[in-house]
Amino acid sequence: MENKAIAKIFKLYSQLMELFNENPFRTKAMASASFKIDKLPFPATGATIDQLSTQPGIGKSTAERIMLILESGSFPELDDLIAQTPPGVMAMLTIKGLGPKKIRSIWKDLGIESIGELLYACNENRLMEAKGFGLKTQEEIRKSIEFSNANQGLFLYAKVEKIAAILLGNLVSHFPEKQHAFTGEIRRKCEIIASVDILTTCSISEIRSFLAETPVYTTEEYEDTAIQLTDELGVRYRIQSTPEERFAIDLLLTTGSEIHIKELQAIQADIPELASEEAIYEALGLSYIEPELREGSGEINWAKNGELPELITYADLKGTLHNHSTYSDGVHSLEQMATYCKDELGLSYFGICDHSKTAVYASGLPIERVKEQWIEIERLNHKLAPFRIFRGIESDILSDGSLDYPDDILAKFDFVVASIHSNLRMDEEKATQRLITAIENPYTTILGHPTGRLLLSRPGYPIDYKKVIDACAANQVVIEINANPLRLDLDWRWQRYALEKGVLLSINPDAHRTEGLTDMQYGVYVARKGGLSPRRCLNAFTLEEIEQYFVQRKKR
Repeated sequence: MENKAIAKIFKLYSQLMELFNENPFRTKAMASASFKIDKLPFPATGATIDQLSTQPGIGKSTAERIMLILESGSFPELDDLIAQTPPGVMAMLTIKGLGPKKIRSIWKDLGIESIGELLYACNENRLMEAKGFGLKTQEEIRKSIEFSNANQGLFLYAKVEKIAAILLGNLVSHFPEKQHAFTGEIRRKCEIIASVDILTTCSISEIRSFLAETPVYTTEEYEDTAIQLTDELGVRYRIQSTPEERFAIDLLLTTGSEIHIKELQAIQADIPELASEEAIYEALGLSYIEPELREGSGEINWAKNGELPELITYADLKGTLHNHSTYSDGVHSLEQMATYCKDELGLSYFGICDHSKTAVYASGLPIERVKEQWIEIERLNHKLAPFRIFRGIESDILSDGSLDYPDDILAKFDFVVASIHSNLRMDEEKATQRLITAIENPYTTILGHPTGRLLLSRPGYPIDYKKVIDACAANQVVIEINANPLRLDLDWRWQRYALEKGVLLSINPDAHRTEGLTDMQYGVYVARKGGLSPRRCLNAFTLEEIEQYFVQRKKR
């Protein structure tokens, strides 16, 4: 079991303790333990009680509970609280913006014990009867429930990529003489996946025999040419069978998107059945269109006119910007993060962007700690040369759009990522102006995760995208493609507009540990969907080019 999964169990325990109004000091201790377990520098699985209990914030009793979780998935105190909690009340803990205290009031004061009842109460304006609830809170809860309901059965691409590859790999090894390929959303590298689609030249009877030997999948339904199944995580799969001679045309048609296929059919109603997708596009008078671009967003005209961009690849990246370390809320030290980039990833540079002083929840850096970090950066740059660490910061954008360090400090960073982390509930006009004010700050180099969205969890704050992107173009501010699979923000649908306006983009992992650095791959996927080429990506610049860019940027 991964540390994150163990941490989630402790978080649930602390939430239930608060729900039942247990000792607040013990409740806070369990919440703190959850955070500490998630940040452990080693896997809890395989560790001893002594090893765990010597970690800061983890005592012997917490270590013993970890051992019980590893053995049985839970511990007695948690089981007792779960047994006392109606399932619907447990489900309310997943609703954004609704904490245990409010849930206790909903449950005990209003007698509501399910999310369905809660939504009904919001629609009937009943929630305001409970203590601590106003019209605004009621509306936010309603929106959160509706957002959650709309996302049922959906998964992040990063969540399904590896497990989907296992199924495809097993098909290839069992039937090496056949053709098999991902198709649909997963082939187009969509950030959210409803179903993993696979096209194969195996017959359905062969697939059924193969699945009978693979008990992790449950068959939901099957037809003459397709079979649908789910795995233990609830991920849905659709395996479609096609004859060998139709593999290319069916791969094209099932990859989609629906709009893309309709636009192809507008060129020729009966799309020709040829030996490859490349041959089909050529027959339609088009250059080959990469699957990621097939979203009906202008790629057909690009292909007609020979204007398809040279799409960026992971190999094009020369460095990584926007990363954290143990100076703020990272798991690994500055040296560990930089060394991993140099030795394991083969990169030329590393940009450190720990949290700024306002982010006290993330151990944001006061000015004294910033200066300490600069001294270490200088030492490491001598040690790791010619690899270079750039002095950066993720500076909080305050409510008025200002950054949270004085100009004399901001001026000494090599680059500044400006991001919003608080007061996410502004209306569109105020949120847009807040960003524009930060963009116009002469020390802002990169606009970080522009909307603050968390996929399948929290919609971004409302902004006027065109105004924000236009401001970045006018002020030569780079826009981040935050590559964390939960963010992937800036959305690829707006990347094309940014590129049209001449804005540079930067694929930033926002990594808090070494393994998070490889999240740049997910950023590359959505950047390809947005039409990004290496020459328009900041961290595809060579070390010499980005050094020059940062110097020239400061002179403007």
